[in-house]
Amino acid sequence: MPTALITGASRGLGAAIAAALAPTHTLLLAGRPSADLDAVAERFGAPTWPLELTDADSIEASAEVLAELDVLVHCAGVAYPGRVAESTPEEWRATLEVNVVGAVALTLALLPALRAARGQVVFINSGSGRNPSPGLASYSASKFALRAFAESLRADEPTLRVSTVYPGRIDTDMQRDLTAYEGRDYDPARFLKPETVAQIVADVVTTPPDGDVHEVVVRPRPR
Repeated sequence: MPTALITGASRGLGAAIAAALAPTHTLLLAGRPSADLDAVAERFGAPTWPLELTDADSIEASAEVLAELDVLVHCAGVAYPGRVAESTPEEWRATLEVNVVGAVALTLALLPALRAARGQVVFINSGSGRNPSPGLASYSASKFALRAFAESLRADEPTLRVSTVYPGRIDTDMQRDLTAYEGRDYDPARFLKPETVAQIVADVVTTPPDGDVHEVVVRPRPR
């Protein structure tokens, strides 16, 4: 089976993507070492791939063991809720370091393996990567930058398939933090299920080889 490496695989959407791809792909589950990541790995009989997106040297060293890689799914990310005036330079640096620089570093390190397989890179972006969201200044900026990197990668690496998925708000721990910041009660029914977005990612990944899905936008249906 083809091999798929998924970042942020320890929980939430990343774990759901692992479940959606498990029937068709050999999985590599990337993330910071944790009991959650180990549990997902045990569930699917898949190896873990220790990953710290803020450590470029360790990323490069880890990538050397992969000669070919069919699919890279960028799902890891951080968000610090706050409007522009409430944000700090430290939060901006931390957000951009993980959401953009880390994704770039990992893609560059794995580029030889992806080229060898004529593979695919899938970026999990956000509605905030198309329209900035109030209270998510640094996060929105990072997602706009990630969108630009994906489009640059597609232009510069024509043998690869490069796809970006722009989900609306998803029922995850990150969403709970944002809802708490907004001072609202949390209602999971208002948001997309992780499994719904994961199935869309799986559909993108399993697109027949003569097709190339550039972008997918999905939003929760109004209740």
